[in-house]
Amino acid sequence: MEPEEFDSDVLRQFVLAFKKGKLKPIVKSQPVPKNNKGPVKVVVGKTFDAVVMDPKNDVLIEFYAPWCGHCKKLEPVYNELGKKYKNEKNLVIAKMDATANDVTSDHYKVEGFPTIYFAPKNKKNSPIKFEGGERDLEHLSKFIEEHATTLSRAKEEL
Repeated sequence: MEPEEFDSDVLRQFVLAFKKGKLKPIVKSQPVPKNNKGPVKVVVGKTFDAVVMDPKNDVLIEFYAPWCGHCKKLEPVYNELGKKYKNEKNLVIAKMDATANDVTSDHYKVEGFPTIYFAPKNKKNSPIKFEGGERDLEHLSKFIEEHATTLSRAKEEL
């Protein structure tokens, strides 16, 4: 509830609207990026459902904090990963500043940075957390290829 003026009538209207299910939650979100054509898609609170929960695509999502040293170290590797898979039609490599945006699904728990999940297109409510492996191109690629539902099997150029 974010009223400009507060009195008993405003509170009553708010409670009635709540009981009727007519309230929309307030989602903390950075502005939606105007240009999001890079190999790593930027997700914000307002676009989380449209990008990560999209049933047409597998999504690898990194939740990061801008001040996190591990996240800064991962950034060039993650950009390289985005470039490697940029031609995959049904795979999105994405990232989200979890300090400035709400994660709108309870299935994605962010308790440290970076936190990386793979969301298969057919199991959005059962994402797979990347754990235990090195956060390098080789291990992240292996993680994607292990869990992806549809990847083109074109051979990489030498």
